[in-house]
Amino acid sequence: MTLVYLLAGEHSGDVLGARLMLALRAARPGLRFAGIGGPRMQAEGLESLFPMQELAVMGLLEVLPRLRRLSRRMNEAVADIRARRPDVLVTIDSPGFALRLLRRLQGSGLRRVHYVAPQVWAWRESRVRAFPGLWDELLCLLPFEVGFFAGHGVAARFVGHPVLESGADRGDGGRFRARHGLAADARVLVLMPGSRRSEAARLLPVYGATVARLPGVVPVVPVAASVAQTVRRATAAWPVTPLIITDIDEKHDAYAAAAAALTKSGTSTLELALAGVPMAVTYRLNPLTAAIARRLIRVPHVAMVNLLAGRSVVPELLQQECRPDRLAATLATLLDDPAAAAAQRAAFGEVMARLAPPVGTPSAAAAAEVLAVLDQARP
Repeated sequence: MTLVYLLAGEHSGDVLGARLMLALRAARPGLRFAGIGGPRMQAEGLESLFPMQELAVMGLLEVLPRLRRLSRRMNEAVADIRARRPDVLVTIDSPGFALRLLRRLQGSGLRRVHYVAPQVWAWRESRVRAFPGLWDELLCLLPFEVGFFAGHGVAARFVGHPVLESGADRGDGGRFRARHGLAADARVLVLMPGSRRSEAARLLPVYGATVARLPGVVPVVPVAASVAQTVRRATAAWPVTPLIITDIDEKHDAYAAAAAALTKSGTSTLELALAGVPMAVTYRLNPLTAAIARRLIRVPHVAMVNLLAGRSVVPELLQQECRPDRLAATLATLLDDPAAAAAQRAAFGEVMARLAPPVGTPSAAAAAEVLAVLDQARP
C-alpha cells in the first residue's frame, strides 16, 4: 500500500497537513500516512513519531538552548524515513527543520515535495542558492512566489492559499454573543498572540496593558490548545479577564462578532482579512534577534495583507512601536471610526481574490501536485 510520509513542525503546518491528508484520500483512497504532526493530523490517522511542538521554535537566539534536542529529533526523523522508505515525502513549512531534513536525504532516491515555499524573498535571499536538488516539487501559497523562484532557476507551483478553506468567513457572531452572554453592542476585540509559547509569552503582557487603555472592550484570545495554559497564566492579572478560545469554529464565531483585532504578523492576518475584521499588526522579537533580522529583511511590509496588496492596508507596529499606548491609539481609531474600518475591509476583498488557485480548492491543488510527484517514474 502506498505510504505518504508527512512532516509538520507547528500549528499552522498541522492544519495544512490535515487538509492535505483529506484531499489525498479523496483523490486516492487507500493511502497510508506516517510522519510527524500535531492533533489535527493525528485525528486524520497519523501516528506522530514524536510530539510536533518540540519543533515549534522561532528566533535565532531561542533555538540555541534546544539545539541538542532538535539534533536528536532530526536523527530520529531521518532514521524513520530511511527505514520506512515512503513512496513520497511531504515536508510542510517549518523551513529551519524541514530543509535540513531534506538536505540529509539528498541522494536517497525518495520523491520529495516541500509545501509552503520558504520566504527567502523576504529575507536572506542568498539561501535560494541551496535549494536545487532538495525536492522534486515546491508548492507555493502566494502567487508572486512562482516568478521569484523562476528568477533563481527554481521551479515552483502556485496551489492557492489554504486560508480560503479555513472557514474564517463563515462564523456566527450572534451565536458567539449568546454563548458568552454578551450584549449586541458589546465591542469584541480579538487578540492573537501566536501559536508558539515564546510568542505568546512575549506579546501577552503588551496586549494586557493595551486592553487596560481601551475601556469597554471584551477581549477574546483564540489560541492553539498547546499554548492555552500559557495564555491563562499570562492573562490572570489582566484588568478584564479575556475569553480564551481553543475551538476553531468558536474562533470563527468570535471573528464574526469582532469590531477589531490585534494580531501578530503571519497567517492570522489573512484569516482576519477573510473574515472582514479590521486589524492592527504587531510583533516583538528578542532585541538581538530583531537587530539581526532588520539587516536581512528585504520587503517593505511584514503583514501578509500589506505584501499582497502592495501597500499599507493595515498598520504595523513592530518592536519599539509594539507599545500599549501606540497599540491602544491605533485600535481606538478602528473601533471608533467607521471609515477607517471600511477602508480596510474594501482592501481585504482584493487580497483574497489573489489567493485562489486556478482550479478547485488549495488543498485539492496541493494534493494533485503531490500525487503527480508520487506517480513520476524513477530512473
